[in-house]
Amino acid sequence: MPPRVLAVLLMFTPMAFSAEKPVTTPLPKGVQKVEVGFEPAEARPGQVVTFKLTVTLAEGYHTYPLLQADKQAAEMVNKIDFPEAGPIVFVGEAVNPPAPESKAEPLLGIKSLNYYSGKVVYERKAVVSPKANAGAINVAIPKFVLSVCDKDSCFPPKTLAPEAAFKVLDGPAVVVDPKYVAEVQKALKDK
Repeated sequence: MPPRVLAVLLMFTPMAFSAEKPVTTPLPKGVQKVEVGFEPAEARPGQVVTFKLTVTLAEGYHTYPLLQADKQAAEMVNKIDFPEAGPIVFVGEAVNPPAPESKAEPLLGIKSLNYYSGKVVYERKAVVSPKANAGAINVAIPKFVLSVCDKDSCFPPKTLAPEAAFKVLDGPAVVVDPKYVAEVQKALKDK
């Protein structure tokens, strides 16, 4: 096929639904970008998807997990508030990225302070509500409190409210994964 014909065909081909949506509000010092999205970015009602919140840090900066193992470091965390059940029902708990770096902070009584550098991805499972209508939606995360530090100091936490784009596919609902059925039923009953 000639390159011009291929280029014209590609212009009229529907674009795939974007998997990640960047946060456009001002970011904290040391943060290059924050993106949120679902994998897959489109699914049928009843399907399990994975929500991902990705923080990309500049060289020399670090951030924290959602939960510290050392109780003395319990305040040195990031926090994600998830929305109530709607077309997307969040299930289980949010998961810290694997393999954190760790250091002692003896002056604070902390034996093991976990932190992350570079690209940091927080995840949580979600189920597309069996009652969801087909179509594109935005899932707003009401609050993401992000703490960032460099080697010398920490900056005041920044509160962001990112939104993730998602598309509910048309068609009958699939059977919800048995390990999430009770959570989905309770969330939808409470609505």
